[in-house]
Order: sequence, then C-alpha cells, then structure tokens
Amino acid sequence: VQLQASGGGLVQAGGSLRLSCAASGRTFGSYAMGWFRQAPGKEREFVAAISWSGGVTYYADSVKGRFTISRDNAKNTVYLQMNSLKPDDTAAYYCAVHASGWGILADEYDYWGQGTLVTVSS
Repeated sequence: VQLQASGGGLVQAGGSLRLSCAASGRTFGSYAMGWFRQAPGKEREFVAAISWSGGVTYYADSVKGRFTISRDNAKNTVYLQMNSLKPDDTAAYYCAVHASGWGILADEYDYWGQGTLVTVSS
C-alpha cells in the first residue's frame, strides 16, 4: 500500500483545512486508517482513526469536537477535516494504514504516507 497525503498549508488560528490521503491498492477498503502528527522536537502523536467501513471513529482528546475523520472507499481516500485550528495544531500530519486491526499507537500501523505540513498562525 502506498499513501499520498495532501492538503496542508498555512492558516490563521480559527481557520479550517481538509487533509486528504490517497491510497493505492485494491485492499484499501479492508483496513482501518489513522492520522498522526508530529511537531518539531516532539514525538509523533495519534490524532484520529477510522474503521475499514467508516462506521467507527476515534479521536485524541486534543482534537475531539474540532476534527473529523472520514473515508471514501470508492476513491481509496481518507480525509481529515480540521476546524477551529489552533497554533498547537502546527505539525506534519501523516496518514497510516493499520493492516491487522485497530489502534492508536504509531507502532501498530504498517504503512505510512510522507506527511503534509500544517502551520497555524496566531
């Protein structure tokens, strides 16, 4: 599976962005997907995850109520809608595939995209 993340950019605090992650491979619809982020000098942290069907989602407390993860299996794409952005959301955002189940730990994910940079100015 190959992943290509896009949609990052510079936005003012309170603004919105939508990230996309396009996946190759016919088995995309079989896997749970996750978004993670890594700020400079910090460890990679979990942001959101979605089940293979899209029926179950889970969010980090820091983004709950502001971010929404979704997927379109017909397009092999997972999205992260980010609203009410804060300077603390500034990071490189990565999408990832969980090929064996479901989880929030980065080590559990098997395939990773290259990351897309989100910068939120105050």
